[in-house]
Amino acid sequence: MRNTITLMSIVLLLTACSSVKRNEKFLALGNYDEAIELAVKKIAKDKDSKKSKEHISLLEQAFAKVVDQDLRRIKYLEKDTNPENVREIYYIYAGLESRQQLIRPLLPLKNGSFAIVDYTDEIVQAKKDYADFLFAEGNNYLNRNTVLDAREAHHYFSKLKDIQPNYFEVDKLLNEAHYQGTDFVSVQINNLSNQIIPRRLEQELLDFNTYGLDDFWTEYHGAKQNGIPYSYGVSLNFKQIGVSPEHVREKEYNRTKRIKDGWEYKLDRNGNVMKDSLGNDIKVDIIKVVKARVTYTEQVKSVLVGGTVVYRDFERKEVIDRHPLSSEFIFENIFARYRGDERALTEEDKRLLRNDFIPFPSNEQMVLDAGTDIKIRLSEILEQNSFR
Repeated sequence: MRNTITLMSIVLLLTACSSVKRNEKFLALGNYDEAIELAVKKIAKDKDSKKSKEHISLLEQAFAKVVDQDLRRIKYLEKDTNPENVREIYYIYAGLESRQQLIRPLLPLKNGSFAIVDYTDEIVQAKKDYADFLFAEGNNYLNRNTVLDAREAHHYFSKLKDIQPNYFEVDKLLNEAHYQGTDFVSVQINNLSNQIIPRRLEQELLDFNTYGLDDFWTEYHGAKQNGIPYSYGVSLNFKQIGVSPEHVREKEYNRTKRIKDGWEYKLDRNGNVMKDSLGNDIKVDIIKVVKARVTYTEQVKSVLVGGTVVYRDFERKEVIDRHPLSSEFIFENIFARYRGDERALTEEDKRLLRNDFIPFPSNEQMVLDAGTDIKIRLSEILEQNSFR
């Protein structure tokens, strides 16, 4: 028991020494905040312990150094003429206060002296200066009236919303920047195939609510809306819609199989029942050959839809990309009928016996069935080929 206590004491001592050395290294490297966090963690466990004194000393040194470093940085930034410095000044003041909040619960500390300062006025002023800067920069970009500048404006207004949610008209400006920064894409279908496209297919292809393609800066419209400044257009041009004739093919197969068909006694040459070594009658299987003729009937009809997806830039009035699009849908039904002994049939024969003739789908339905695949392929093209 005594050995165990001694071992635990050694482990604790080594751990304490290790944390002190680690903190000394942080301090030497100028990693003051890491040194403060580690010291606070160790002191909080027992601030009156012997080892805590070393951490208190390290905490005092790290705190003094980082505060001095931050205040010197603020002085430099205030003298510099770069308007963007207000951001860094605000976050330095916020960091100074956050660091004090970390230490405050431990105070007072023996053998430690910490200059706690009220930075409230400085933080309020720095926050106001930063918010005004974000507001001005956001409006500056927004007034340039380009899509990409509007997105940059949205970035500034978003930061403004984060630090000061009630700033003057920030929500209105965010919405305006988002609207101006959005690429509105008009999608239309052109039938160049001399075949009728079902109205339902057009509706499904242009129902972009089901595509899940819209992102924060791109919005697809299957029908143009008044007052929307469309940046791009996508044309789905059907050039070929070919439906094959209805084909019915038949194939016949002969099935032959040897099967057990009961049993009989084994007889000797004299017609007597033979016995085994135990005196029992010997029975033998009756093997019978059964036959059947199976007819497979296959119904086949197909449709091939081909075309192109064309990207247009409305502002430059030019085609910027083309992508081929094609899809084939095949209707197929196979069923079987037989004559003869059912026992001769294969498992596949029996499965197809459960099928029956199905009326061929109409040409319109065939095109509709191909539309599901067309929609998937169109979605893939739009997803893989962005506009910017």
